[in-house]
Amino acid sequence: MSTSSLDLARAPSRARPRISSVRLPRSAAARAVSPLLLLVLWQLASSSGLLPERLLAAPATIAATGVDLARDGTLPAAIGVSVQRAALGFLIGGAAGVGLALAAGLARIGEHAVDPLMQMLRALPNFGLIPLFILWFGIGEAPKVALVALAVAFPLYLNTFAGIRGVDPKLAEVAHTLRLGRLALVRHIVLPGALPQALTGLRQSLGIAWLALIVAEQVNASSGLGFMINNAREFLRTDVVVLGLVVYAALGLLTDALVRLLERRTLAWRKEFLA
Repeated sequence: MSTSSLDLARAPSRARPRISSVRLPRSAAARAVSPLLLLVLWQLASSSGLLPERLLAAPATIAATGVDLARDGTLPAAIGVSVQRAALGFLIGGAAGVGLALAAGLARIGEHAVDPLMQMLRALPNFGLIPLFILWFGIGEAPKVALVALAVAFPLYLNTFAGIRGVDPKLAEVAHTLRLGRLALVRHIVLPGALPQALTGLRQSLGIAWLALIVAEQVNASSGLGFMINNAREFLRTDVVVLGLVVYAALGLLTDALVRLLERRTLAWRKEFLA
């Protein structure tokens, strides 16, 4: 093969980094086009009277309301209370989900004891449990946190359990050959192997935590984003209602971005993740 033909064969591989570095911003801009177009159409429909203010406030009105509520401290206080509820419920539910997944995934007897109960409980609707939670925990913070914790536990349990059972048996054989103990096997083989699936469960759990919080804050809340939305509904303030929903969505996106950042850091060893 001649020198010129070799150069031609190598040329595309040298150009790849520059192509990918240019495409990323373009891709992000392309993904932003449809949401921005929707906002423009929404604003035009509101300004022209096609979309009455009493049914749905205009984006400009919602933005102005957000600024006003942020200045008087209402919005930051509501966000702080809701984040605290979601964080506490996530910690309790996450610890329960991961702990039960380890118990069920590492031993057959644990699976027989834990998995049937989890499969039964995860089929229960959260709305159906609200009356019982009120009877058991009262109408304070406890039932709200419990609803979030219950919703968070199942995705983490299912994904962590599947991750543990999906670990390559050949790696377990290698550990047996190296005479690793039970704890070393779990630490060096099982947990790293289950980590990708567990992180998928973490992303799902965080998303469900915010959905469960919206439901939980409808139960006799006197503070938080749910209370702000309910209070606004009484006065037909659609701008405040939509603002509260937008904040819920933004918090969900933020937590999802944090988990994706964690994935990049912890799964850097996995070639498929970087491809």
